Amino acid sequence: MTLKPLGDRVLVKPAPKEEKTSSGLYISSGAQEKPQKGEVVAVGAGKLDDKGERIAVDVKAGDQVFYGKFGGNEVKVDGEDYLLLRADDIYAIIED
Repeated sequence: MTLKPLGDRVLVKPAPKEEKTSSGLYISSGAQEKPQKGEVVAVGAGKLDDKGERIAVDVKAGDQVFYGKFGGNEVKVDGEDYLLLRADDIYAIIED
């Protein structure tokens, strides 16, 4: 199955949860925080402004991004977990 986000929505594959601390201690699954970064998989066409012109989304497929901790909706496609966010919920693009 393929998902194509509509409007200004973005489909993101969250990064795996951290299972160890930097000192090497294992974190229990109940204490692991939701990741706040991931890879953009698909992007909608953008939302319409007052004049009916489309405003493009600032990210593209393949971008690594930071997003809000509580934003978006979790979706499962073909057994994989994704997050469907509004473009406004994405705070930054990670550049190496």
